[in-house]
Amino acid sequence: MAGIPGLLLLLLICAVGQVSPYGAHWKPTWPAYRLPVVLPQSTLNLEAKQYLSYETLYANGSRTETQVGIYVLSRGGGQESSGKSRRKRQIYGYDSRFSIFGKDFLLNYPFSTSVKLSTGCTGTLVAEKHVLTAAHCIHDGKTYVKGTQKLRVGFLKPKFKDGGRGANSSSSAVPEKMKFQWIRVKRTHVPKGWIKGNANDIGMDYDYALLELKKPHKRKFMKIGVSPPAKQLPGGRIHFSGYDNDRPGNLVYRFCDVKEETYDLLYQQCDAQPGASGSGVYVRMWKRQQRKWERKIIGIFSGHQWVDMNGSPQDFNVAVRITPLKYAQICYWIKGNYLDCREG
Repeated sequence: MAGIPGLLLLLLICAVGQVSPYGAHWKPTWPAYRLPVVLPQSTLNLEAKQYLSYETLYANGSRTETQVGIYVLSRGGGQESSGKSRRKRQIYGYDSRFSIFGKDFLLNYPFSTSVKLSTGCTGTLVAEKHVLTAAHCIHDGKTYVKGTQKLRVGFLKPKFKDGGRGANSSSSAVPEKMKFQWIRVKRTHVPKGWIKGNANDIGMDYDYALLELKKPHKRKFMKIGVSPPAKQLPGGRIHFSGYDNDRPGNLVYRFCDVKEETYDLLYQQCDAQPGASGSGVYVRMWKRQQRKWERKIIGIFSGHQWVDMNGSPQDFNVAVRITPLKYAQICYWIKGNYLDCREG
């Protein structure tokens, strides 16, 4: 494990600080958006309503469907993607993923916001009791996947308390001394756009879901934000961490450039494997009002898709962007009111 300190140093440089190519005083800044309001009512006859309406699954097995009304609809274009999605994750050339070792990293922000779902996916803490993940992790487009009714969320914890056996062991040995503590999910929200889409092209645009835990997790969480255009992202780059299946028990971090984008999707070639689905895609930018740097979740890692690029098929790993409408919906699920959802 001699190479670990060097990898950790590189990891710190990439994850904690970002070197700007635009000069010493330039800061990538979170843009201000005028956000729409998504309310659980029937108001306007807009096509988006049927996709942003949502289904809620409760722990006792009951389900409800909620229709929504949309006010101040934002304008958004975007190109249409073609080709069918597939659940296979992709490694592009050299595997550029980092396994995160050591409780000093795993139990601290931002890596501590990544959690494991009992269905095998990854989620991200976005509120005191809420986890954001991919819709296909709990619903295949037609029905809920096996185990969703008893869905649990796993938090990495050290096996030994401070001062106990193994507390002073080297960071390379720590992964064997971590375990998952599980919290049951109280209810889940899935947009009807995913269910109606049956995992086809338009379904992937709505491949996100929100889980409400039965009790608070008591960890620092990462806020959600509206996805800026790729050209406004620091270095044009995104980051995410997940529990890839080929590295069991390890949290795996990666970053890469955004190659293409539509209004709803980010196309990139971040190395990933099954299990990383549902990871929160985040960036770190300057928050002008508070005058501080802040990371926000701007998307959810979904999966692999072939895309028609100028008549030639090309494969990408795809993340669902948090658009103004999706932000308004997810925020409403978390807050229960729209007044706290006016800033993205």
